[in-house]
Amino acid sequence: MKRSSAIRRAVLATAAVALVATGCTAQAAGSGGGKPSAPTTGASSSASSSSSSSATPPAPSASGTATPDGKPSSPTPAAKALMKDGDENEQVRELQARLRQLDYFDRAPTGFYGSITAKAVSGFQKKRGLPETGSVDETTWQRLLGMTKKPTADELKPSTSNKLDTPDARCMKGRVLCISKESRTLAWMIDGRVVSSMDVRFGSENTPTREGTFAVGWKAKEWTSTIYHTPMPYAMFFSGGQAVHYSADFAARGYNGASHGCVNVRDRAKLSALFDQVKVGDKVVVHW
Repeated sequence: MKRSSAIRRAVLATAAVALVATGCTAQAAGSGGGKPSAPTTGASSSASSSSSSSATPPAPSASGTATPDGKPSSPTPAAKALMKDGDENEQVRELQARLRQLDYFDRAPTGFYGSITAKAVSGFQKKRGLPETGSVDETTWQRLLGMTKKPTADELKPSTSNKLDTPDARCMKGRVLCISKESRTLAWMIDGRVVSSMDVRFGSENTPTREGTFAVGWKAKEWTSTIYHTPMPYAMFFSGGQAVHYSADFAARGYNGASHGCVNVRDRAKLSALFDQVKVGDKVVVHW
C-alpha cells in the first residue's frame, strides 16, 4: 500500500513539472481540450515578447532608408546648383551653346538663364535619367561637357539665331535699321551691306508694331516706359512711343511673350554696340 502511494505521488509531481514547463495553467490542462488561457508566468510572457521583437524588422524612417543595424539613414542632400534661373554670365552662354549643339536650345546664346534655358536643361536631364531640376549641378554639367565640344566664338555669339531674309528694297541705300517681321530679325545696313544683325520680337495683335519707313527721332541709353513703367535700355525711338530697345523679358522668355509695340532685342551686348553706331535721323524700315 505504501509502495502504491509513493508511485502515485511521483506521477503527480511529474505532471506538475510538465504543466509549469509548457506555461499552461492547471485549469487549461485539466479541461479536456478546451481553449487554453494566456500564459500567466512572467518568464513565459517575456520569452514571447522577445520572440515577436526579433521576428519583425524595424520600419524605415520617413526621412531615409534603414541601415543594417535598424537605424534610419540621413536623407541625401540636394546637389548644389552651378547655374540656375536668374543667372547671367559667360558660363551660362557656354551652357546655351553646348545645349544648342544637341538641339535642346534653339536660339542664339544670350548669357541669361531664364525659363527657356531651364526647359532645355530639364529636357537634357530627362533624356539622361538625371533629376529634372531645370538647374545645372556638377553631374549635369560634366555629362554635358562629355557630350559636346568647346563652342567656337561664332557659336557663342552668332550674328542671329534667325536666318536673315532678302532685304527690302528700301534698305539698300544709306544707313538703315532694316527690320523684318517675316524673319524676326533686325539688320543694321550701310549702303546695302549688312554690318550686324540680331533677333527681334514685336508687339502683340492688340498692340502691333507699326510698319513703314521711319527715322530715328531720338535715343536714350537708359529709359523707363512712362506708360508701362518697364525699363527700355538702349532705346531708339522711331514712331511715337515705339522704339528699338533691349528687353530682359525677351531674353528670358523668347517668343512666348510680346512687346507693347516696340521692337524688342534680346542680345544686350549687340544692341549696346549698335546704339553707339546709330545716329538720330538714320532710316528705319519695318516690313514683312
